[in-house]
Amino acid sequence: MLEDFISIHDLSLYEFNQILELTEQIKAHPQRFQNKLKNKTLAMIFQKPSLRTRVTFEVGMLQLGGEAIYLSPSDIQMGTRETPYDVGKNLERWIDGVMIRTFANQDVVDFARACRIPVINALTDLLHPCQAMADLFTIKEKRRDLGNFKLTYLGDGNNVCHSLLLGAAKSGCNIMVATPPGYEPNPEILKLAEEDGKETGSRFHLTDDPSEAVKEADAVYTDVWASMGQEQEKDKRAKIFAPFQVNKGLMAKAKSDAFFMHCLPAHRGEEVTDDVIDSPQSIVYDQAENRLHIQKAIMLLLLEKKNDD
Repeated sequence: MLEDFISIHDLSLYEFNQILELTEQIKAHPQRFQNKLKNKTLAMIFQKPSLRTRVTFEVGMLQLGGEAIYLSPSDIQMGTRETPYDVGKNLERWIDGVMIRTFANQDVVDFARACRIPVINALTDLLHPCQAMADLFTIKEKRRDLGNFKLTYLGDGNNVCHSLLLGAAKSGCNIMVATPPGYEPNPEILKLAEEDGKETGSRFHLTDDPSEAVKEADAVYTDVWASMGQEQEKDKRAKIFAPFQVNKGLMAKAKSDAFFMHCLPAHRGEEVTDDVIDSPQSIVYDQAENRLHIQKAIMLLLLEKKNDD
């Protein structure tokens, strides 16, 4: 039974598909779930700024009948004022679950080990599992069959890329990742994706050629070139990543009905041009909407069972 949601790799195939199926039900019939988490409270620990994560988790808890408490970086100063362990041991006495948006992935792992309540990884420098689950749900919603889908990711081998690799492996989707040399995904994540892909038939391929990567792609996905904490590298990265910009010319090399995807926020004119992100092929706002539904499913699976504990 699902205890925490930290990495897609941790999910069994049953749990992975259970989340997608429950998300579909919640999105289609939200009224059926409106009191499922009545009297439940979620603590939301933020050490990085957020629009989608903050709003979708808070609104999601309210729509499920529960409440959410926002804890800003200045509120608890986790890792400086108090260790993740001590924060977790306190919160488990007061609330029913925690979501964390922070820097070090190990902090989330340590936090989950420390406390007896469910913990959700809402983003770390290594992983962004809620985003990838919403992305795969969005693809499934549009095309139904993830097993015959080719997803191409262009840009930095970052946390979004890592979770897409792990999610593709669980879903049976094939993924092509194109990065500049030296910006490839974490080798340990690649090992995990290869391991998980054996069970589903999913395959991944790495290249440094964006034109090769988008050939016959069903979806082209990109992210910002400099993530939070890398702002000092912005100018350097802009030059290195320029050939990976998703523009009309590059999109034309994918399938004619290929989707454009982005986790947002987008730096328009950098990793993507306006005529792509605002085109009919773009499904970026569908992805953003589905963050709400996928996270409601995750919270429901984690928190509702506590009623029976």
